[in-house]
Amino acid sequence: MTTQQMLDERYGRTRSPARRWIVGAGIAVAVVLVALFGWMTVSGSLDAVDSDATGFEVVDAHSVVLSFQITAPPGRSVACAIEAQDQEHGVVGWRVVEIPAGESHSQALREVIPTTAEATTGFVNSCWVT
Repeated sequence: MTTQQMLDERYGRTRSPARRWIVGAGIAVAVVLVALFGWMTVSGSLDAVDSDATGFEVVDAHSVVLSFQITAPPGRSVACAIEAQDQEHGVVGWRVVEIPAGESHSQALREVIPTTAEATTGFVNSCWVT
C-alpha cells in the first residue's frame, strides 16, 4: 500500500460501498418526505371552501335574509353554518344550509335565518365540503 493510500484511508478520503448506500438511502428518504409534504399541501387545498357575506336584511323580529357567496370545488356539495346576532353579539338565530353540487366555482346565495329576537347582523360562520 502506498503512502497516499494509507493517508486517504486514515483520514476518511476513501469511499466505502456502505457509505454510498447510506447517502443514497438518505437522499431517497428526503425525496419521499418532500413528495409527501407536497401531496398533503395540495390535497388540503382541493377541498377548501371560501365564503364571504355580501349583505343582510333584517326582515322583522323573527327573520334575517343573508346574502353570501361561496367559492368551492366544482361538482362538490357544500354545507354552510350561517348566523344572526343581536346588538350585544349574542347568537339569536342560526342554521346549516346544504348547497348542492354545481358546475361553477363560485355561487351567490340568499338564505333566510329564523331568529328568536331582533337581529342586527347576519354572517357565514363556516363552510365545508360534504
